[in-house]
Amino acid sequence: MADEKQQSCTFRTTIGGQALIEGVMMRGPKKQAIVVRNQEGELVEKVSDIKFIRDRYPILGWPFVRGGAVFLGSMLNGVKALMYSAEFFPDEEEEPSKFEKWLESKISSKKLETIIIWLAMLMGVGLSVFLFMILPTYLTAGILHFAPSFPLWGRNVVEGVLKIIIFMCYLILCSKTKDIQRVFQYHAAEHKSIFCYEAGLPLTVENVRKQPCHHPRCGTSFLFVVICVSIILSAIVFGIWPMTAAWMRTLVHLALLPFVVGITYEINRMVGRHDNAFTRFLSAPGMWMQNFTTFEPEDDAIIEVGLRSLQLVLPEVDGEDTW
Repeated sequence: MADEKQQSCTFRTTIGGQALIEGVMMRGPKKQAIVVRNQEGELVEKVSDIKFIRDRYPILGWPFVRGGAVFLGSMLNGVKALMYSAEFFPDEEEEPSKFEKWLESKISSKKLETIIIWLAMLMGVGLSVFLFMILPTYLTAGILHFAPSFPLWGRNVVEGVLKIIIFMCYLILCSKTKDIQRVFQYHAAEHKSIFCYEAGLPLTVENVRKQPCHHPRCGTSFLFVVICVSIILSAIVFGIWPMTAAWMRTLVHLALLPFVVGITYEINRMVGRHDNAFTRFLSAPGMWMQNFTTFEPEDDAIIEVGLRSLQLVLPEVDGEDTW
């Protein structure tokens, strides 16, 4: 069903977004919009112009280099948007701790917000590196400690399989959390709104509701391809320069990360531009994994948020957002 509707699209847009707490962030060719439904049921909108770092540093717009810059920028914007949406749902009757009061007295609210954003981003990157790079490497070392004669290529396979298993377990565990399920409904609303726009249909709740939840250019697909590319690159490097020490393999994984992200971003752009058997094959695993990161919106109020965030970033000139 998803593939059939995907193929019926009149064009493919570069517009993309992210689910928030009771909201959606959408990024267009020139503008970014955050739409949140507050506790009173009202839509709160925040629209800002996008400033591209490649305009200041052209080298960051080069192929295979731009991927890392875009990835870090997306993480930073995503954390900021999440924090913004969380402000509408504060913890009730929770007194600030002594440490929080001390921070507020020593650091301005603006600086404190910046520090928290960067800490949150670093923690997110650190958790990803630990789960999908360090943990599989050391688990493999522990498993193969009892089989020292196990071939190196076999170790590479075991390590790659563990990366995929850990990623799958992480997605499944997240999808079982009630609050996250609500966020994943907004994730689906974002995808549905984009599909409706790409199909050239009037942007109404009824038309958006009919669209599929899974989108080939989703961040879930991107992360899965990151893991697959890292497995392939690691196998090539360790095949040429055999390494057995877990700490050395971990350092190599970290050194390869910019190349992995750069290659994955170019693959994602290719999938974005083209619709053929090869690109559908590349996006198929990520599309399947979206079964755990997107859920059908329970009510039209969720769809309205995704739809409104899309409308706020639509280009003034037709075709300005085409791949």
